[in-house]
Amino acid sequence: MNRRAKIERRTNETVISLELNIDGNGRSDLKTGLPFLEHMLDLWCRHGFFDLTIRAEGDLEVDPHHLVEDIGICLGRTFSEALGDKRGIRRYGFTITPMDESLITAATDLSGRPWLHYDLALPPGEVGKMDLELFEVFWQAFVNEGRFNLHLVLNHGQNKHHVIEAAFKAAARSLNEAATLLKGYDEYLSTKGKLE
Repeated sequence: MNRRAKIERRTNETVISLELNIDGNGRSDLKTGLPFLEHMLDLWCRHGFFDLTIRAEGDLEVDPHHLVEDIGICLGRTFSEALGDKRGIRRYGFTITPMDESLITAATDLSGRPWLHYDLALPPGEVGKMDLELFEVFWQAFVNEGRFNLHLVLNHGQNKHHVIEAAFKAAARSLNEAATLLKGYDEYLSTKGKLE
């Protein structure tokens, strides 16, 4: 099975080309103009075994918000397309992931119903020259367009870099588990008979 998707999206604020393979080897090739986001997406690829290529430009002179949100939109759309009709997938994924003093719980349901529970209570500020609020913007866009359910909860931790990094790793691991094809199972893991 070839679970890949590609998107090209152009607006007055951003231009993005993105290609995703959800059955990859954890490789990334990222050029976004946002080094810290690239670092986080590289970790997401590595821990989810996703292959991801992004070429993105945006009005960073205004604010990174547009580019961060639009990358989330494109990643969500390609993730949904790559999953296909979701026949035979595990559907649910769960992990508790540490990063030094930080510990994040992530749970995913590839149900077709978008929902984000984002409980990473951190003080206002920046990490890697990015406003912390932009990470919730990214995840919300990803979840909405990917049409799945994601819960990210900070169990404990203080270092902002560690918390954000643990969240990306945890999300990757739970998404990888949820997207895994169950051997010998060719149905939808739902009493509805479909996942949409």
